[in-house]
Order: sequence, then structure tokens, then C-alpha cells
Amino acid sequence: MALFDLPLAELRDYRPALPEPDDFDAFWQRTLTAAREHDLAAELVPYDALLPAVRVFDVRFSGYDGQRVAAWLLRPADAGDRPLPCVVQFIGYGGGRGRPHEWLLWPAAGYSVLVVDSRGQGDGDTPDLPGDGTPHHNGLLTRGVLDPEQYYYRRLFTDAVRAVDLAASLPDVDPTRIVVAGASQGGGIAQAVAGLHPQVRAALIDVPFLTHFRRASEITDSHPYSELSAFCAANRERTEQVFDTLGYFDGVHFAARATAPALYSVGLMDDVCPPSTVYAAYNHYAGPKQMQVWPYNRHEGGGSYQAPIQLPWLRDQLA
Repeated sequence: MALFDLPLAELRDYRPALPEPDDFDAFWQRTLTAAREHDLAAELVPYDALLPAVRVFDVRFSGYDGQRVAAWLLRPADAGDRPLPCVVQFIGYGGGRGRPHEWLLWPAAGYSVLVVDSRGQGDGDTPDLPGDGTPHHNGLLTRGVLDPEQYYYRRLFTDAVRAVDLAASLPDVDPTRIVVAGASQGGGIAQAVAGLHPQVRAALIDVPFLTHFRRASEITDSHPYSELSAFCAANRERTEQVFDTLGYFDGVHFAARATAPALYSVGLMDDVCPPSTVYAAYNHYAGPKQMQVWPYNRHEGGGSYQAPIQLPWLRDQLA
């Protein structure tokens, strides 16, 4: 994949004025208030992952509409009960919380990590809706897309906000040092939560999905944005209704409300989450921010090269 989007010099100034629903804030306040009427009812069950250097817990908590969400909590075994910073980790499209051994970076760096399952994705630990235990590999981008009340990402973003509520409530987590993190869909979720939850201290937002939907659907035919363009092709008369719904979930609008320091990354050859969509959110981001550019990389972004940039940045933010 060669460079296909705007030149870097133009990307750095790309700040489109996207239409925003008049009741955007009221919609999310109402959604989150309703979710918080349900007790978190957190369950943390010790889990033997045969990893003696970390303590692992299999977690359940109440997310959207009180529905149960799965997560892993890992923390360094030698930290005792001392409150630690916590990274709340979100997952890419189609994936779930995985297995504990996949999430050793943050405990190795001295942090707790709460790895949040994505409802209806992965291996099915968290159903999307009660009675719907079959995980989906695709199709979630358009699930309920004609109505913001029914749209899939209303439920997923609410789960993510409640995950930060959970992290802040744990006695061995420092509630003043909570970080949200993720790549692709996980980056889009972290970006949304940074705009919705005032307790977020810092955000790691890598190659974010769910941002500047209309432009993405117009300039790439890669999965998953191709789900959106295919839906609009099949529902020609409902295209504006689709984008009216997506206005409530566009990362650009969440970024404009986020004030925690953020470290972004972008791949300039990324045809999955095109660089102009990433920069659209980044340039609207209201808090302190830094962009790590990977000129010749696609959706993998920095890959394993990103963590050595994140670790010192995060150390400075949490000092």
C-alpha cells in the first residue's frame, strides 16, 4: 500500500468541521446516568494462569443496562495491596479479552491492567445482548445503525466507561492515575472514554477506528469500514439516517471533549483507519497531545515499536 491519503503537511492541519447532534451531550449523559443506576456488582475471582510474577483475576461487572461484562485484572505480584496506576485496555475489532499471558507488558512495567472484553466479539465471554451468546466476527459496525438508541457502540462505549468506574473503585488501584489504552477499535474506544469520563488521567490512542465515519467510508474499501459502505449501498434511501446516528459515536466529537494528555499514533499507509480520519480527531483533541507518525506502516502502526515510546511518556504523565 503506497501513500493514498493527504500529504503529511496537510494532515497536520486537517481539522474538518463535522456536524454534531444538538443533543450529543444530553444523549451521553442520559445513557451513562441510566447505566450507573445499576450497581457495578464487581466479582474478582483469583485465576491461576501459572504466571507467578503477576496476580490474575477473572472479573465480571455491570455495564450497559446492568448487563455483565468480562475482564481480566493483572497486577505485579510483588506490589502487595499498594495502590497502583491502572491501564484500562480496550480491544480491536473482532477480538475479546483473550488470555492473561497476552497482557504482561503493563504489570511488567509496574502497573495494574484491566483488560475489558468487547461484547459480542472475541470468544463470547460477554454476550452483546441477553440471550445472544454467539460472538460475531463482523457486522457490528452496522448493528442498529439506523437508531442511536439501538446502535451497538452505545452499549460498547457504555461498558468502557463503566470499566473506568470499576478501576477507580478498586482498593489496590490509585483512582487519580487511570489510563485508557487501545489500538484500532480499542483506540476508538479509549478516545471515546477520554471524552466521556473526567477521571481519565492519560490516553494511549493508537490508529483509532470509529472516527470521521463518512470520510472513511468514502476513501477506503477495507474491512471494517467496508461494512458501512456496503450497508449504505444496499439502503440508498437511508444513508443520511445512518450518518445522523453515527454523529453520536464519531471520535472527532469525543476528542473535542477530552482534556487528559493523549499519545496518538498513525500509520501513513493505513488503509483500514486512514490517516486523515486519525488526524481529524487528533486536531480536534482538546487536551495536551502528541502524535507518533509511522510513515511506511499500515494498520499495524508502530507495532512492538510503539511500547518503548509509550512507557516513558506514560511515566512522565503519571509522575
